[in-house]
Amino acid sequence: MPIWSVLLVVVLVALVAAGVGGFVGGRVGAPAADGGTQGEGVKLNNAPSDAPSRAPDTIAGVAQRVSPSVVSIQPDDRSRGGNGSGFIIDDDHVVTNFHVAGALEEGMEVAYSNGRTSPADIVGTRPESDLAVLKIRRPLRDVEPLQFGSSEDVTVGDQVIAIGAPLGLAGTVTTGIISAKDRSVALGEDGARTDIKALQTDAAINPGNSGGPLVDEQGRVIGVNTAIATMGGAPGEQSGSIGLGFAIPSDVAEEVVNEIIDGGSAGSGESGGSSSKAALGVALDSGYADGGAQIADEEGAVTPGSPADEAGLRPGDVITRFDGRTVTDSETLQELVADKKPDDTVEVEYERNGRSRTTDVTL
Repeated sequence: MPIWSVLLVVVLVALVAAGVGGFVGGRVGAPAADGGTQGEGVKLNNAPSDAPSRAPDTIAGVAQRVSPSVVSIQPDDRSRGGNGSGFIIDDDHVVTNFHVAGALEEGMEVAYSNGRTSPADIVGTRPESDLAVLKIRRPLRDVEPLQFGSSEDVTVGDQVIAIGAPLGLAGTVTTGIISAKDRSVALGEDGARTDIKALQTDAAINPGNSGGPLVDEQGRVIGVNTAIATMGGAPGEQSGSIGLGFAIPSDVAEEVVNEIIDGGSAGSGESGGSSSKAALGVALDSGYADGGAQIADEEGAVTPGSPADEAGLRPGDVITRFDGRTVTDSETLQELVADKKPDDTVEVEYERNGRSRTTDVTL
């Protein structure tokens, strides 16, 4: 075969291979029209036109496309303090924390990332899950709702992004990793205690981030930011992030949110439908270390009308067994209660003034 024929064949093969490779590579790496990448199936907002464009699979790219769907929640009367965060899940529903919505139930408004505001009403709440759903009266129609991802599929070391309004600073973006899963976290006090199994993250979360989304690298919500651990401060003061933030897992949040929307009734602080999580209705003394879980020996530690109250439990009682299982500390009791369902009836053994007693509690 002449040399020129061999060269021609080689050149043609090279050109075809380059063309096919370039086409395939372009299809695999090309951004999708909806702002995500091909195959993800996650629809996000378009990147803002007034900011430098970033690839959708970068932290900056995810933040650009998620931030318009995150709102600040504030009192409609600015003379009243308090603020939090939330995120849009459809045209007019916003997910946030119960402790955010409950503190502003006298009147609140949401503020979008572009500065537009609208009054909002409470659709329903779940205090035992620290979740609430709001309805926006004048929603923006060009904001894409965020989608829930699977918190079950998250693993320690996964990169995450938190977006919210810490200390009223709207549109704040922080990043970190999942530090732990199924972390037992107690929220609240004075008989209104909430116990959750949380995702732990080192993404900076501060007061005001509560109710905002914790998203993965595809912009899917895998947690609802709800609490931080601090080193303490002066009485009445809150200290900032020390890299120990906690979020309600999305698998729990999505179920509760759907339950609220399907059965909730609009109104101030009312929750429709049945509770999705068992509760005992007590505040425990986390510092008690003499075996068992002690109900805090203070007024309000047993919520009036709660299952514990109706079963005759009182502040100072020490619960030693729950449904036939030994209770070694307050965390053990929280885990045993969390494994139950509402309306379950369990036998509780406890000690009062040195005497052992037994009662049945319907959670």
